[in-house]
Amino acid sequence: MLTIDGPWINPWHAGLVAAVLICSVLQLLLTRSDPDSPHMFRHHLLFGGLCLILSLSSKLMIDMGQRQAAGLLESASMLGFGLLLIRIIGLTAFRVLLPALRMHPPRIMEDILLVITYIVWGLVWLRVAGLDLSGLVTTSAVITGVVAFSMQETLGNILGGLALQLDNSVRIGDWIKIDDVRGKVVEVHWRHTAVQTNNGSLIVIPNSVLMKSKVDVYSRESKPEFRRWVNFWIENGVPPQQVIATVQTALRQTHIEHISSARPPECIVIDYREGLIQYAVRYWLTHPGHDDSTDSAVRIHFYSALQRQSLSLAHPCMDIRLNTDSERRSSVRLAAEMDVRKQALAKVALFSGLTEEELAKLAKALRHTPFIKDDIITRQGAVAHWLYLLVGGEADVWFEAEGQERIYCATLQAGDVFGEIGLLTGAPRGATVTARTDVLCYRLDKQNFETILHERPELADEFARVLSERNEVLSAIRSDHAEPAQVQQANYLESIRRFFRLH
Repeated sequence: MLTIDGPWINPWHAGLVAAVLICSVLQLLLTRSDPDSPHMFRHHLLFGGLCLILSLSSKLMIDMGQRQAAGLLESASMLGFGLLLIRIIGLTAFRVLLPALRMHPPRIMEDILLVITYIVWGLVWLRVAGLDLSGLVTTSAVITGVVAFSMQETLGNILGGLALQLDNSVRIGDWIKIDDVRGKVVEVHWRHTAVQTNNGSLIVIPNSVLMKSKVDVYSRESKPEFRRWVNFWIENGVPPQQVIATVQTALRQTHIEHISSARPPECIVIDYREGLIQYAVRYWLTHPGHDDSTDSAVRIHFYSALQRQSLSLAHPCMDIRLNTDSERRSSVRLAAEMDVRKQALAKVALFSGLTEEELAKLAKALRHTPFIKDDIITRQGAVAHWLYLLVGGEADVWFEAEGQERIYCATLQAGDVFGEIGLLTGAPRGATVTARTDVLCYRLDKQNFETILHERPELADEFARVLSERNEVLSAIRSDHAEPAQVQQANYLESIRRFFRLH
């Protein structure tokens, strides 16, 4: 055990004075550079004061003749002052000197090196104080096992923190999501990783948990942008292409802060369920700290755009017919729809010879058939016994020659008819038709047209003449040797009669 002889001011105390001066200067540097220094300064001051009290108490023990007690107090005082000096020197090196040299080691390295230095200093000072450590060697295996077992979780945290830092999988400044925790990594210590959420909470996650769990690093300094999803629902009576066009146009024409300008927002269909269509707005957020506020801005903008188009978000509803008034309104709407269909059919040259009653029959038989831009409506060579009446949008007609690029023929507008050859003769499609824009068509099937033709077989002559005229354009594009018009008309008439069994 260390004993004290001679005056109280001995070489140890001269070193103590020097240590206090060094600590004061280094603490001053820390105070100017580290934002946590005021908090640390109070702890350092209290710890240094305690060590000073122990040293003064050892002087009293000498005066009282208790030299063994004085030696214990003096040893504890010197041990404490050494730990304090190591801590201040280490903090100054990691938080002042290395940053000045543009070196930024992880905080966990600071913690681990300081702990190792504390242990080394404690062992050295115990040896100087006269403690025989040789007896520990004989029981080192037992002690190691006990310590390893009792500190299993702690060692897992230390090794986990080192692994996270060495492989750069999780860095300070990263935005991560683990289970229900989402936020920014602000510190990686020897025991835990601290995550700051957007709500201002500081979540402490043990490093061993990070090593065992799936961690989503969704944003970091080198790649801050990440995709956000905002879902909403619209009733399935509204065409999806109308909703998508309305929402995308509104969001892309409006500057919303923190949305990437290089990656414009998009609206997509997610699912169909319970009479509703689920949509999602996907956009790239440039700063994770503004996720909820940007989601709110996106919702406000697309809601206003839907309102301008007289569209509303879906809400729980039930169709209950309490009286015949709703049936009357339904009948009025159906009658108006039939009038629109008859007017569209009357403008078609193929049906110009039909009576009002026959047009009404065809109007009831028409099927509502929408197509989306770039859809293939009919493909050349396919066999389909129906025609299409184009009532909205535009469609392109293409001729496809084997081994060659397809040839553009024409663009169909609202009111045009195509596919009539397949309806009247059963022949394969003579050209491919694609939707140039979103297209709305009415489709007429053979079985719905057959009754009219059997009632008035003379209509076959008129239909054959129209088909002959329509075939002249396609024959010119294909560079075929076109037959005379009368021959073509006769051939079509024969095909119609055979196909509908008019003989």
